[in-house]
Amino acid sequence: MRYQNVRIDSFAYNLPDEIVSSEEIERRLAPLYGRLGLREGRLELMSGIKERRFFPAGTLPGPTSCETARQALEASSISAEQVGCLIHASVCRDYMEPATACRVHHELGLPEDATLFDLSNACLGFMNAMTQIANMIELGQIEAGLVVSTESSRDLVEATIDLLNRDESLKRNDIKDAFASLTIGSASVAAVLTHQRLSPTGPRLLGGAYRSATAHHALCRGGPDASLGESRPLMKTDSETMLVAGCDLARETWEKFRREMHWADDVPERFFAHQVGSAHRRRLCELLKLDPDKDLTTLEWLGNTGSAALPTTTALAIEQGFLRPGDRFAMLGIGSGLTCMMLAGEMSPSHA
Repeated sequence: MRYQNVRIDSFAYNLPDEIVSSEEIERRLAPLYGRLGLREGRLELMSGIKERRFFPAGTLPGPTSCETARQALEASSISAEQVGCLIHASVCRDYMEPATACRVHHELGLPEDATLFDLSNACLGFMNAMTQIANMIELGQIEAGLVVSTESSRDLVEATIDLLNRDESLKRNDIKDAFASLTIGSASVAAVLTHQRLSPTGPRLLGGAYRSATAHHALCRGGPDASLGESRPLMKTDSETMLVAGCDLARETWEKFRREMHWADDVPERFFAHQVGSAHRRRLCELLKLDPDKDLTTLEWLGNTGSAALPTTTALAIEQGFLRPGDRFAMLGIGSGLTCMMLAGEMSPSHA
């Protein structure tokens, strides 16, 4: 998968104001911790996540996606009339139907002949959407497209805390499958992709590679669980097995990715690993022989923000100057299922 004409014209992101520390979550789990004799501090120790953020209770992703997408358009070199495709790419959406993209399309006043739809693929949704728009640009179908994702974690985290405290039959081994649910955070991010003639100085999207290992599709499953009388989402994750299987899939994808991009051993200058936890990052760097100093992480203070994680981290890297003019960079995504996508970009020599 290679691209010749695609630029990332702009990013925008919004982070919730409410900060929820791992210490606070463990304080709320006092009934469980007391019953099982667990020590506080294990959540941050095991995940590397000090805090995450929540949108206000009752917040739907749509209005936040509208605002973030509007900011990305305002920061771009194009007008709303030039958007040929809009994709809402988060796990979270307003309703099962219609597509949340319909709301964003209406609020932004995008063209009536613009293609629009929701795309959901766990943590890979945003990256999948980027390639869909990039393909359309490369084929000459559109000149510009907009991707937006808003992931909201409050309901999942609070439902998990309630369940763990309520079910007095749980033993220590039983709570392992709920651990990943306590690491989830909230964020909203959007990106405008254009043909290079519309954005000659934006970062280039060079291409990427994709692989799947769907034999592991049952390692992480989430959604409302009616059997538990719970209308809010719950998630069951075999974190230990998923870490090993996910990193093995990433190693296979990395080999394909390097061949596809024809990159030497000292490339890329920067990369952004899948933002789920410190143990995963360490293993990924070891397997792929990557220098951790070339990676910018956000998991420590944002938690795992799902499909919003990698694009938000990339946006912050550009904003903070971590990505320098001329740098080649890689976004290394892994999603439940298991699926893996790696995308390559290159900063313009003149990028401010």
